[in-house]
Amino acid sequence: MTLREKTQDIYNLIGEGKLLDAFDKYYGENVVITEPRGTWKGKAECRKHEEEFLGMIKEFHGMKVSAITSDEEAGVVMHETSMDVTFQDGNRVNMEQVGVQKWEDGKIVHERFYYQG
Repeated sequence: MTLREKTQDIYNLIGEGKLLDAFDKYYGENVVITEPRGTWKGKAECRKHEEEFLGMIKEFHGMKVSAITSDEEAGVVMHETSMDVTFQDGNRVNMEQVGVQKWEDGKIVHERFYYQG
């Protein structure tokens, strides 16, 4: 399976409500995740961040993957996605983001998200 296909699988799983399954399957032990709100280091800390994000969601309405591209030799994948969610406070938002993943040995070791926060 190519890195591009693995990233597509991640978003297929997320679309099925299996974000944590995707995280456990594809993220490395020393992963670093960076986004406009902060940086998290290590699989345990990053997973906790994902759990907190899921806890803020009241209802998931859908997801769209607009683009995925990869440089398989360099181990880099870029993806553009949007998610339609209602948060616990009732605010419904279409979250759009671009992410850049760095892969090593079949796992994501760094992922940076770009979005308006």
